Amino acid sequence: MKILYAEDERQLSVAVTEILKMEGFEVTSVYDGAQALNAVRNDYFDAVVLDIMMPVMDGIEVLQKMREEGNYTSVLMLTAKATVNDRITGLSSGADDYLSKPFAMKELVARLNSMIRRNTGYRHSIIKAANIELDTNSCELKSDKGSLRLNNTEAELLAFFIKNPDAFHTASEINIQVWRGKESPEKAQLYAFYLKNKLRQIHSDLNIIIEQDAYALKEETI
Repeated sequence: MKILYAEDERQLSVAVTEILKMEGFEVTSVYDGAQALNAVRNDYFDAVVLDIMMPVMDGIEVLQKMREEGNYTSVLMLTAKATVNDRITGLSSGADDYLSKPFAMKELVARLNSMIRRNTGYRHSIIKAANIELDTNSCELKSDKGSLRLNNTEAELLAFFIKNPDAFHTASEINIQVWRGKESPEKAQLYAFYLKNKLRQIHSDLNIIIEQDAYALKEETI
């Protein structure tokens, strides 16, 4: 299980990271909010631990950016301020859990395991089409010629296309059907192009076809 641990107190970070590794987690440690945001943009994690008080960008800002970009990885917030307002701010921004400093390692491990179980319990599914398969839990996309990791938004959109093969949908329709109108047609257009490129990278037999501002997943014929 892959964990991102974002904490600017170096000694605490080293100690917590080592204990989490002993508990069987694969841990990536970063020390400010910008590093944390870059990490979640470029890799998949089963859960993210964000300290609220971090330099460059605080944990709340990182969380808000993640959710705005369609990344719904489970997030546990850490803070030295045990106030109700801090908890409300974190949870209303999209956090899944909250832990005050100082904390017991056993409680942190238990909360991480609980979040990951909840997450995998409702998300795990493998969808197949032509020569590709998409694991909607890990967001891993495979073909018989390669594999790569999608972000959550890309995985949601590809799952929609796989479940609706050959059918053309406008960007507005995609926004409503995939994200319940919470995003924008422009985002649907952007991620359709991202997917088109990534399908090409793994030599998929499927491709995103664009006709008159509408999009469909179709098998390419020679």
